[in-house]
Amino acid sequence: MKKSNLQYILQVLVVLIGLLPLTSKAQDKEYYLRPSYWRPYDQRGINVFETTKVPDSIPFEGPRVRFGAGFTQQFQNLKHENNAVNNGGNTVQTAGANKLYPLAPGFMTAQANLNLDVQLADGIRLNVVTYLSARHHNEAWVKGGYIQFDKLPFKGEFWTNLMKIATIKVGHMEINYGDEHFRRSDGGQTLYNPFMDGYIADAFATEIGGEVYLQKNGLFGMLGITNGMIKGNIDSATEGKVNGTVVDANTNRSPSIYLKGGIDKSIGDVARIRLAGSYYHNSSNAGSGLTLYGGDRTGSNYQNVMEKWVANGAAVASTAAAFSGRLNPGFSKKVDAIMLNGFLKVKGLELFGTYETAKGRTKTETSNRTMNQLAGEVIYRFGVNENLFIGGRYNTVKAELAGISNDVKVDRIAGAAGWFLTRNVLLKAELVQQKYKDFPTSDYRSGGKFNGYVVEAVVGF
Repeated sequence: MKKSNLQYILQVLVVLIGLLPLTSKAQDKEYYLRPSYWRPYDQRGINVFETTKVPDSIPFEGPRVRFGAGFTQQFQNLKHENNAVNNGGNTVQTAGANKLYPLAPGFMTAQANLNLDVQLADGIRLNVVTYLSARHHNEAWVKGGYIQFDKLPFKGEFWTNLMKIATIKVGHMEINYGDEHFRRSDGGQTLYNPFMDGYIADAFATEIGGEVYLQKNGLFGMLGITNGMIKGNIDSATEGKVNGTVVDANTNRSPSIYLKGGIDKSIGDVARIRLAGSYYHNSSNAGSGLTLYGGDRTGSNYQNVMEKWVANGAAVASTAAAFSGRLNPGFSKKVDAIMLNGFLKVKGLELFGTYETAKGRTKTETSNRTMNQLAGEVIYRFGVNENLFIGGRYNTVKAELAGISNDVKVDRIAGAAGWFLTRNVLLKAELVQQKYKDFPTSDYRSGGKFNGYVVEAVVGF
């Protein structure tokens, strides 16, 4: 983002904060700034999944507005290599098609999110997040927005009792498939993530639709339905063709339906256990394509690693290589995906695990391909208010990719440590190694690997 644009946005933010409405309890900033049934953007938001149905302690005395932000500045020192054919050359003019981007230690452009939360009525709130600066979109870009109902403005005992266990979300929003999306980095909001990036196969998307939740006694369930795409689309769909021959005549644009259920229980002040299962289904999307594994509009936090240097004789732009280190299986026509998650916290020790399996295809393919992903994390938090942590993660993906006859595999091992200077300010570092296996020698990822360290300074409020 240009410096002048960033200065302008910050000036507008200062003015808007100065115009925040005062309440009868204006001296208590937590009173009028915090919406109800909400996930904090600071350290208090760690290990928060779906918002709870615990009654709010703040009475509603009129609309209140809260502005927040997430800022992340990185220093990267990673190196990469491959053994693919045609990977020579030392300049853009001489580089082969499989030559990797030349890397050197340095700072990445800072990322920033702007968070707007508005308490519209008792139990009704609005959320809008804007990416001010990100790898994929350097300009300001709206992530999405939604309205959440934890109470309904209808009189009657039925509605009162129903909303004691129910939550309704409607809008263009981050879909609640799996639990990993609650822990991943999202543009400038990287405070929840003990590591630098999310999973290799990143199941994240913003779609237009609604979700209905039921929660009681630690049990929870959710049903969601969306348009299945990252944006609205009213264009007519086209048939899938290969060299002019129709291979998929289905031009239906089907909605995505997804389910989630599980248990989240605390055992006194000693332990907490959570088990969750999610299922996502879309039988046909012949429009702009499904984006379950390619819906992120911010990019990864590994800058230009395992990326080609040139394409069509020109250097690859940073925004075109925004998802470095990830693997997208490319299920753009249809997809069925299942994710199982387990979380255990005993005092300062945390365990988080994921098993995921998915199958799907593009509209130019006639048969489904599969992808399987496993991940496990061990985190230990200690110090005053758990302001220090160390941890490790293992993540592996095995997938059938279009155009490659055999299964390929990508493995990542990472170790991280962090220090919360305050609940809003975090300094963390990661050592990482990632390897690419069984790619054909004509593919730039053949024999590929990267390793090194990344340091992040994070602010979230």
